[in-house]
Amino acid sequence: MASTLHNEDLVGMLCEMIKARIASDRLWSLQRQGRIGTIAPINGQEATVVGASWALDPDHDWVLPQYREPMGLGRYGPEILHRFAAWAIGHPQGGHIPEPLRVFPPQISLATQILHAVGLAWALKLRKEPGVALTFFGDGSSSEGDFYEAGNLAGVLEVPVIFLCSNNQWAISTPTSRQTAAAGFAAKAEAFGIPGVTVDGNDPLAVFEVVGAARDRALAGKGATLIEAVNYRLGAHTTADDPTRYVPADALAAAKERDPLIVFRRQLEDRGIWDQAMQTGAERAGERAIDDAWAWASNLPLHQTDLFDHVFATPTLRQQQQRNGLIEYLQGTP
Repeated sequence: MASTLHNEDLVGMLCEMIKARIASDRLWSLQRQGRIGTIAPINGQEATVVGASWALDPDHDWVLPQYREPMGLGRYGPEILHRFAAWAIGHPQGGHIPEPLRVFPPQISLATQILHAVGLAWALKLRKEPGVALTFFGDGSSSEGDFYEAGNLAGVLEVPVIFLCSNNQWAISTPTSRQTAAAGFAAKAEAFGIPGVTVDGNDPLAVFEVVGAARDRALAGKGATLIEAVNYRLGAHTTADDPTRYVPADALAAAKERDPLIVFRRQLEDRGIWDQAMQTGAERAGERAIDDAWAWASNLPLHQTDLFDHVFATPTLRQQQQRNGLIEYLQGTP
């Protein structure tokens, strides 16, 4: 499918990758300043996320991320980064999905978004609506029961879902060699009766190809695909992690030589469609994007009853009772 990409697409991909890295670094700094909670950097995994998003249709396809991918989903709209900043602050708006945004809030409960993706894809199939559901998860999530339950159900029901495992070599501090005895994470697809594909996660064009093929397959009614995108985590798992305690320095140095931002930039320079002026412009645009997102999120009004918002589309009776009880308590407090 790479032949369907135009030069402006390639430039747009690199711009999104640069923006994601800048947002990740800025949020890291904000966390160190005590201004936001724990976040998971995207550094090293930008090509996987951006390449996948470029193969999707934001008007019809849904994305169910884990905890770092929203920084690289700018193709779905600038609201993504705004919502992610709100989520990092802990504001309820971070869990809101405004129409027509088709990106779920970040998920920190390991692997649960995989189940949600299958349910959403099943709904698309039952309602005969166009589109697919793509869910991101890490290699560590593949050890969770939710992954196997979701994969089995997707295979049986032949729902339009794409499982994208971002294998960054480390499940927090657990290396791939201790995570599975299988030949690879894509090999697990055989148990579900669906195709399994391994791709270079540092190459956004390769990821675009395999996700596009999986999407075509799903839309043709042929069901799910499991994709393993192999990349390398260039930073910490989260701001609560110290990778220097377990990541070999030589392995990290070698991975930095394959930094997807550097490699893809060189490819575009070789094609004559990228230069230093464009690099500077992309960096400034990325800085403006995270500035705007942070300003919006940090200035959101917060009310004590907001914690009940955006939990369910329609509040449950129990939620309504709890909200009313909190209001009565607050009104009775001097």
